[in-house]
Amino acid sequence: MEIEEASNCEALPLLSLNHVSLLCRSVWTSMRFYEEVLGFVLIKRPSSFNFNGAWLYNYGIGIHLIESPAMEDYELRPINPKDNHISFQCTDVGLVKRRLQDMGMRYVTAVVEDDGVKVDQVFFHDPDGYMIELCNCENIPIIPISACYFKPRGSSFKKASTSCGFMETVMMESLSLDMMNFSF
Repeated sequence: MEIEEASNCEALPLLSLNHVSLLCRSVWTSMRFYEEVLGFVLIKRPSSFNFNGAWLYNYGIGIHLIESPAMEDYELRPINPKDNHISFQCTDVGLVKRRLQDMGMRYVTAVVEDDGVKVDQVFFHDPDGYMIELCNCENIPIIPISACYFKPRGSSFKKASTSCGFMETVMMESLSLDMMNFSF
């Protein structure tokens, strides 16, 4: 496999997050969790794979499970919102908490606040100890941070005292177009 170095001037031609791959002790147990708790659907996986696994899909993202029976047993540990985790947006955090309670699952909650906007978060572990977060994170707007003034490329505006980097300019242009609902 040839690895090409990425230039620091141009971003890679990425489209979106495709999948998250997780090692698990039992594909069957993990598959049931992602289907029953999170609503993922089992999908066909390439037949050329010579190891036990499963692919699941929903919400525009895939979960690829790879069985690794040699994985150490998951130690019941405290749920720590500051630990590595996968986060999914949801529409009703209260319903999430009720369903997790009905299933007898342990979870912790947190609230993030910014300029009067609140985000409710629920954290819990899957059967292998991977942390999952469900939240209403869409309440907080995504605003690119830039240490410069925004000057659209090719514009006739006066030159800003500090120039934006290429990625900051692209992000701001994209955000500006999204906000104005323009499409080309």
